Amino acid sequence: MNKDVLNEYPRPDEATADRLLTEEIQSYKGKMVVLDDDPTGTQTVHGVSVYTRWDYDSIKEGFEEPGALFYILTNSRALSAAESAALHKEIARTIHRISMETGTPYLIISRSDSTLRGHYPLETEVLKNTYEECTGRTIDGEILCPFFKEGGRFTVDNIHYVLSGNELIPAARTEFARDSTFGYASSDLRQYVEEKTEGRYLAGGVICVPLDLLRSADTLGVESLLLSASDFQKIIVNAADYCDLKVFCTALYRAMKKGKRFLFRSAASLVKVMAGIPDRPLLCRGELYRPSGHGGLILIGSYTGKTTAQLGMLEGMDGIELLEFNSDLIVEPEALEAERQRILSLASTCIREGRHAVIYTKRKKLIFDNDTKETVLMRSVSISDALQSFAVQIDTAPSFLIAKGGITSSDIATKALHIRHAVVLGQVAPGIPAWETGPDSRYPGIPYIIFPGNVGEADTLKHVISFFCQ
Repeated sequence: MNKDVLNEYPRPDEATADRLLTEEIQSYKGKMVVLDDDPTGTQTVHGVSVYTRWDYDSIKEGFEEPGALFYILTNSRALSAAESAALHKEIARTIHRISMETGTPYLIISRSDSTLRGHYPLETEVLKNTYEECTGRTIDGEILCPFFKEGGRFTVDNIHYVLSGNELIPAARTEFARDSTFGYASSDLRQYVEEKTEGRYLAGGVICVPLDLLRSADTLGVESLLLSASDFQKIIVNAADYCDLKVFCTALYRAMKKGKRFLFRSAASLVKVMAGIPDRPLLCRGELYRPSGHGGLILIGSYTGKTTAQLGMLEGMDGIELLEFNSDLIVEPEALEAERQRILSLASTCIREGRHAVIYTKRKKLIFDNDTKETVLMRSVSISDALQSFAVQIDTAPSFLIAKGGITSSDIATKALHIRHAVVLGQVAPGIPAWETGPDSRYPGIPYIIFPGNVGEADTLKHVISFFCQ
């Protein structure tokens, strides 16, 4: 389907939509806690805190901030199902405890992949059950909103699409749906729900918020749909632009005022609208460039075709050294360590001499005949561990760091950089956030750019790196 179809829908009066939504946001006095299953979820916000730990003190600090929104980086997409379940139960209990101590109500948003990968429905079911155990109250509905404009993800007539060039491709026909751990077969989100819940929630029981209601700014109609939800009923939000989310969120706040309770499984765009984060221009070179005489470090773990195409555009770029790390040696520990030391020496020299080192893994995922979903995931985590070790052991502090891929970027943030608390500066390109590392991190004050594996055009990585070239 050609992307021009997105322009065929009439638009609401956006000034009115903005005003009504602002009124509702201002009347909400609680906290929004975003549990982000990899660091890429900050790709629509700025001036917002991210915590990489979920201990009592970190979450309490988030509640005590003046803003209404903060993120907790769980990196749960790199965990087993059992590990993710335990983590979400612990976090939900701690959030509720702090809410009771501070008298502050809260909403939990489970931010996950805009191409539908991740531990779903596990994570939101654990959050629901824990909330209900703690409060004795029930969650009426689960809102599903994978729309993410900056990454070209749109939901129209309940079908979720990924923009590729000028064409909208049903999500189940993309490489993301073939993910060896989190794959799926359905682009229709009603069928996706039935597929992922193994028939516990049937497609016919899903509530769908259609574009015609949103584009006619029929907040009463949307509110009526939300008020009808019960028993953790699934609610799909169709969205082709931000105006759709503004109308939806206005109705959502009104439904919550009337006592309805919801959990959220969304991509990054819904978070921005619910919290009223204003637009800001993309970050410019002057906001990021920190001249130090040292080169930068770019670590690429994502296997997607999009990432591979972006990597190919770096060939021949001045001031860049491409270093292929033979990640297939993960099954041979001694050979892997020799390979790691080889790359580490080359990268350290490169950065020390003022050139940018690009370390990338093998472009084809290592798969064996007897693999399970979890063994594939654990191998990816082991490769990510090896990749992030370069950020720990280089002998010269880099002037900036770019991480490509969700597991890679999370491991680097927590294991390599030791970030406990960072602030999102903004985006260097649509859907690509930049954090400023805190004073307690390994390399204080450098820009840390989190580049999702499934975002950008072929030349986007080259464009981002050019920010740091002389």
